[in-house]
Amino acid sequence: MDLTLPSSWEHYLKSELEQPYFQELTQFVTKEYDEYTCYPKKAEIFSAFEHCSFLNVKVVIIGQDPYHGPDQANGLCFSVKDGIKHPPSLVNIFKEIETDLGVVYPKSGNLERWADQGVLLLNATLTVRAHEPGSHQKKGWEKFTDAVISKLSEERTDLVFMLWGSFAKKKAKLIDSSKHHILTSGHPSPISANRGYWFGNKHFSTCNKILNDLGNKSIIW
Repeated sequence: MDLTLPSSWEHYLKSELEQPYFQELTQFVTKEYDEYTCYPKKAEIFSAFEHCSFLNVKVVIIGQDPYHGPDQANGLCFSVKDGIKHPPSLVNIFKEIETDLGVVYPKSGNLERWADQGVLLLNATLTVRAHEPGSHQKKGWEKFTDAVISKLSEERTDLVFMLWGSFAKKKAKLIDSSKHHILTSGHPSPISANRGYWFGNKHFSTCNKILNDLGNKSIIW
């Protein structure tokens, strides 16, 4: 399998793609897709990057693993394909947007509409074996996606990073807080949200205020 990044990203991550670990990762992912059902589809592994070029990134949302059920994952964290039932975390994301911004709860859980506006929906691990959450963790993806976050921090300014839950919050160490905006809260999963760590964080209105103050367009959440 050829794990090729879109050219707008490859320019900034070329040295990473040439590292031995990335070659090993490519071999691992190729073997997994040959022998097992894996998600997302091969063509969608780098969807987050295809919908949002390096220089168009305005906001970064970090997830952990792709969904591992049939027809769910589409290469964007928290996102599902059109017509697919919304997973619990996504339901809570939409509920928070509803109360924060007064936006009507959407029919589609496909977040390509966010990505096309400059929201990088980045899972730390970009692939997974069907029905086996975490099965592709610690194979090299995390090293690669950490490099993506570091490169964005280094090369860009005034990005809004939304770090939800303890896993995402650990990525703050990769981000220069003197030149970027970091928003943190609990995870939108039911366990965290029901304990009061998610609802009311107002991340979506806060993000738009930051973007407006910088003279950038708001995100239509």
